[in-house]
Amino acid sequence: MINREQKRRETVQKFNDKRKKLLEIINDAGLTDEERFAARLQLQKLPRNASPVRLRNRCAITGRARGTFRKFGLGRTKIREIAMRGEIPGVVKASW
Repeated sequence: MINREQKRRETVQKFNDKRKKLLEIINDAGLTDEERFAARLQLQKLPRNASPVRLRNRCAITGRARGTFRKFGLGRTKIREIAMRGEIPGVVKASW
């Protein structure tokens, strides 16, 4: 899953400029309907994985998709394990 997600990220990066240009054409009300429709058809021909909506944040170690902290790029279980070993500076166990 980690490799699949990495491949998606590369695809999104590769087609980013082309998608932006096509979306600008599609959203430009000053152009004719035929030009906008042609841009929409070109956008549909791009690979599905070129859309940034299909990206998912995953744990860098386990590949777990849920419970991932953006700040660390790790899943909640791995953050807990690493924090308990004291390897993340500034993270301490809560106690009150």
